[in-house]
Amino acid sequence: MRGAEESGSRRPGAGPLLLGVRHHGPGSARAVRAALEAARPRAVLIEGPPEADALIPLAADRDMRPPVALLAHAVDEPGRSAFWPLAGFSPEWVAVRWALEHDVPARFIDLPATHTLAWGLAQGREDAGTPADGGADAEGSAVEGIAEPPAGACPPETAVRVDPLAALAEAAVYDDPERWWEDVVEHRGAGEGDAFAPFLVLEEAMGALREAYDSGEDHRDLVREAHMRLQVHAAQREFGDGVAVVCGAWHVPALRRKATVAADRALLKGLPKVKADMTWVPWTHRRLSRASGYGAGIDSPGWYAHLFDVPDRPVERWLTKVAGLLREEDRMVSSAHVIEAVRLAGTLAAMRGRPLAGLSETTDAVRAVMCDGSDVPLALVHDRLVVGDVLGAVPEAAPAVPLQRDLARQQRRLRLKPEALERELELDLRKETDAGRSRLLHRLRLLGVGWGEPTASRGSTGTFRETWRLCWEPELSVRVAEAGVWGTTVLAAATVRAESDAVAARALAEVTALAEHCLLAELPDALPVVMRVLADRAALDADVGHLAQALPALVRSLRYGDVRGTDTGALAGVAAGLAERIFVGLPPACVALDADAAEEMRPHVDAVHGAIALLGDTPQAGHGDLRARWHSVLRTLSGRDTVPGVLRGRAVRLLLDDGEVEQEQVARLMGLALSPGTPPADAAAWIEGFVGGGGGMLLVHDERLLGLVDAWLTGVPAQAFTDVLPLLRRTFSAYEPGVRRTLGELVGRGPGQGGGGAGGSTGGVPGFAEELDQERADAVLPVLRLLLGLDDPGRGGEKPGNELAGVAG
Repeated sequence: MRGAEESGSRRPGAGPLLLGVRHHGPGSARAVRAALEAARPRAVLIEGPPEADALIPLAADRDMRPPVALLAHAVDEPGRSAFWPLAGFSPEWVAVRWALEHDVPARFIDLPATHTLAWGLAQGREDAGTPADGGADAEGSAVEGIAEPPAGACPPETAVRVDPLAALAEAAVYDDPERWWEDVVEHRGAGEGDAFAPFLVLEEAMGALREAYDSGEDHRDLVREAHMRLQVHAAQREFGDGVAVVCGAWHVPALRRKATVAADRALLKGLPKVKADMTWVPWTHRRLSRASGYGAGIDSPGWYAHLFDVPDRPVERWLTKVAGLLREEDRMVSSAHVIEAVRLAGTLAAMRGRPLAGLSETTDAVRAVMCDGSDVPLALVHDRLVVGDVLGAVPEAAPAVPLQRDLARQQRRLRLKPEALERELELDLRKETDAGRSRLLHRLRLLGVGWGEPTASRGSTGTFRETWRLCWEPELSVRVAEAGVWGTTVLAAATVRAESDAVAARALAEVTALAEHCLLAELPDALPVVMRVLADRAALDADVGHLAQALPALVRSLRYGDVRGTDTGALAGVAAGLAERIFVGLPPACVALDADAAEEMRPHVDAVHGAIALLGDTPQAGHGDLRARWHSVLRTLSGRDTVPGVLRGRAVRLLLDDGEVEQEQVARLMGLALSPGTPPADAAAWIEGFVGGGGGMLLVHDERLLGLVDAWLTGVPAQAFTDVLPLLRRTFSAYEPGVRRTLGELVGRGPGQGGGGAGGSTGGVPGFAEELDQERADAVLPVLRLLLGLDDPGRGGEKPGNELAGVAG
């Protein structure tokens, strides 16, 4: 270590140079770089899985851009995986880059991933941990990233380790561990004075903590540290004393401790093993944050990246960046705001006794000066800057499963770049490129790779348009690796997965949904298998509810097949058969249902109604009388007293919407349902079925029906009113505010006040006029002329009916 002697720096202890760090700490990263520059070691050992040694040279590739992560997964069970994330400000990344730049060997010395992944398998747990199964990631930790068990959290039965940062901060009379770390490490100038001083201090502090909490040591830590000691000893035999070790500060006392090689090997004896593969994958700052579910021990990766990257004046540069973001969001932020915020942050730091303004001071200054005290724009600053959406990149030379390579080729061909920032994508399926994007996204969804999520389109609702919400999360790389067991290409894997899911499906609705997905994803080879399973399940399932759940997906598939040019003849036949069985089984299934069962059945009736309407318009169906037969079923439901009121009312409403009953007949049926002989609860259920789901406008435009409801409600006995009130409130609360207001105005007129001038109404429904209010009708005409561009004032004296007829003409 000639460089250390020449600089006069005091190395921390004899033997190897042990550099204890906080993972993802920019202060630690700067200190590691300064220590390596001062010591000039002959080899650099880094905490991490040894299987990644072959991947270290890729860190020098110009296409490699942190944050990235080492991903290890079991070959026979790709879903069992672990991450080792590295940001640009991670000390381990700095050590790797320094070694590559100075042509010094770099090696990882932690417990091999082959044991790490097998450890969870041996215990029957998912604690090898991917984000998808709830475990912490490889370098995730509840101890603020200083010392953590890699490849997932420790098993629940092991002892809980002390939080080193919290303990040290409490000893220093700090109420916030993050603030203590910023003051003693992040705000300390790197390389000033003794480059090894921070590591000496941390080693001493960790040694004291481990002595105080010796009973809480975790067996997994002991095994890992035994392996690291063996690797350090081997490196010393090869390189002498010129070895530097970069590891979590918690492990430094254990690596410094004298232990025999035989004792360490005994700890490692008999560890379970699995065959594992490893590669680099992109990572994001958001996944480094604690809020994302990955316990890396840092709340503010964007802020830490800023501290590490800027050469000087970090507070001034940060507040300038915040001002730029707020200006992009059309907030009035000037240079004077930035100057005042810098002053306020410095003043707050001085008042709080801090050497430099930290994130809390800059946040308070931004809230007070740039956000006018509001936390709404401050939340944007936290999301975009403090955390951030930076997505790393890895070179194409990085190892990958064949499925990943095929996906990358399709992403390039379709110009569909993975991005960490959530965005919406509008697709026009009539265009070849957009149709290809749709196929890819649907196939990935079948494989469990949720890169895109379909959402409601803001434009046309036709079958030729799709809207997707895209967001690439790092754990999707695990899902791609896991999906590789189904095939080597996206198409082949999705086909095999669809066939397997069809055979394994338990419910009929699952098979119909799968058929729909096969059409959307254009999987012609899988569709025959799915259709065969669907026909078998449909023939055996006698539950009308299951049949009603299955039919809509089939009918949607027919429409999707039209726009994609897919042969859907088999689907049409199965759909028509399901419809026939529903027609026969629905009326008996609706008899003698209690209130809860009737509420469950109502959406099935609505779904079938919509499906029959589409199916009747589908040429492939070949059943022109499906609508007529369905209307017959609805008439049966509407007139059968043993059917619950909510279903009878719904059947009448659906017939009215299709023009199968006249208004007079509806009024008669409503009058019967609301007659004094009907129990109030049954009458209220009928009303809910009839006017629920957008029926408010029906009452607005048909005052006779509203009058019937009004007359019934005013006649409900007081003792029964409290029973029907919750049901009515649920029905009418679903209406738009404007509809409720209009209904209130109509009802508020009262008997004899419905219109027709001062004389009021002499006939019709009580409370509503038969004649038109001439004065109110005339008041509308100027507005209509203005909206329609008519400027003939000479027509104002005509009757409203004539005027409106002229406008319509």
